[in-house]
Amino acid sequence: MSTYLDHAATTPMAPAALEAYAAALAEVGNPSSLHTSGRRARALVEEARERIGSALDARPSEVIFTSGGTEADNLAVKGTFRARVAADHSRRMVIASGIEHHAVLDPIEYLVAAEGAAPSWLEPDRCGHVSVDDLTATLARSAAQAALITVMWANNEVGTVQPIAELAEVARAHGVPFHTDAVQAVGHLPVSFADSGVDLMTVTAHKLGGPVGVGALLARRDATLVPLSHGGGQERQVRSGTLDAAGVHAFAVALDDAVRVRDVEAKRLGALRDRLIEGAIGLDLGITVSGCWTPGDIEGRLPGNAHLLVPDAEGDSLLYLLDAAGVEVSTGSACQAGVPRPSHVLLAMGYTEREARGAIRVSLGWSSSDADVDAFLGALPGVVERARRASQRAR
Repeated sequence: MSTYLDHAATTPMAPAALEAYAAALAEVGNPSSLHTSGRRARALVEEARERIGSALDARPSEVIFTSGGTEADNLAVKGTFRARVAADHSRRMVIASGIEHHAVLDPIEYLVAAEGAAPSWLEPDRCGHVSVDDLTATLARSAAQAALITVMWANNEVGTVQPIAELAEVARAHGVPFHTDAVQAVGHLPVSFADSGVDLMTVTAHKLGGPVGVGALLARRDATLVPLSHGGGQERQVRSGTLDAAGVHAFAVALDDAVRVRDVEAKRLGALRDRLIEGAIGLDLGITVSGCWTPGDIEGRLPGNAHLLVPDAEGDSLLYLLDAAGVEVSTGSACQAGVPRPSHVLLAMGYTEREARGAIRVSLGWSSSDADVDAFLGALPGVVERARRASQRAR
């Protein structure tokens, strides 16, 4: 059986969520139907909405269910942009960090190409942090032209946690809607929608022990969104479509579990992560950590994130060789897997293309153990040697 160390891509379903999902799948009923089965399905959905709102410190009415993080990001970015432009044609600037997930970057690029959006990029420092001062300076110049701001809560590749509340405070002072992709943060960090000050927040189930194919956009009641799809008018008229009652129910169960054990689990994962990083560095293979890492830090960096740079080796080679050795990791965002180009995140942080090509992401989750760390460290020396030989032959 393989050692699974790619929880940032997706994590196994938690036992309680899987049990709840299977039980709910056995029930019939469209949540929009008025008969008994429909009302039963609707009750399941609304109970999940309340539980998710409670876990994330949001009103139930602020929870808009989607098919996952990508749809929620698209709805937030495209929907807000179109609503702002409809109200004022001069508001075409989209302010974003240079290290966003492609679920945010690609919608922005689409809006630039198809709808005349003007991007403004907040470039991170070497640790991957976005500067509050940079955002303040940008809005001082261009607040009147800004349609929205989007900065992710925690980076999916290097694990850097952003000062979201401070950034959102600056945005609110200038009257510009602020969105954050919190997909990686929820379940691993304390996340309060109310206290963060953001207007829109993306979350998804499969990063925290829930099923693939269900997520949510948390949107304040005064947030204005143009729908991406039209049909039955579900979810505050901005996300039509029959809801997956079983999926949202399992999402709520998984989120409840993740939040309940979050503090203890973060410390456990942080200790595993530190042992993995220290072990990799101690192999004397020239391996370094990308982003800023301090042993014991589970607030400034995601507790389960270890992003390593292996000089003179290609990340894809390392991935495939580790996979052959029974250890599953990633080179970064799974949505870009198989594309032989350096990570845009590392390039934005100031790493060279050569440095970035030797990156692997090792991410831990609820099912990770000391045995998984041992398996990775045991396989790494031989894998690095073979990857470097392959890289030399390719030159």
